Amino acid sequence: MRVYVPLTLPGLAEAYKTGELGAGPLVAYAVTPALREWYLSDDIEELEYAALNRAALASLRLLAADAEAVRRRVVVAVDVADGAAVADPDRGLDPSALGEVRIARGVALARAAAVHIDADDAETDVAAAAGALAAADGGDDDAQFVVDGVEDHELLWFATQEIPNLVGLGD
Repeated sequence: MRVYVPLTLPGLAEAYKTGELGAGPLVAYAVTPALREWYLSDDIEELEYAALNRAALASLRLLAADAEAVRRRVVVAVDVADGAAVADPDRGLDPSALGEVRIARGVALARAAAVHIDADDAETDVAAAAGALAAADGGDDDAQFVVDGVEDHELLWFATQEIPNLVGLGD
């Protein structure tokens, strides 16, 4: 099963150093029954893209909580065993939890299939969105417009071999 783990660049650097995406439990995003119902599509690529975008929003929330992190969303695509990622049925239809799954244990970074990160030119918009997130959550439509605007930036795809360079630990 493919899951999408939201991180920040410092979180990715830590995962690279330890070889593990957290000790668990981990929150990730995947194609869940609730996401399928919400998205109304049977196209697995579209559904996985929706799960990736949900993880990107969760990464934005991590950035809002870490003022020191570089303003670029980070999502690691990881393959886990079927059944390792579990959706909470009580939160399944909560719009803020669509696609959310929990993984009980940490996941080895070696299981990562790819890393998705914003380009440098997205940093200004990502910073604005991270700053507007609390107001958007409070119902401010202008702030929500700023948060939604960050979705105009597509996350770039990187091979896992590129992680050292992405986090500044490469040659």
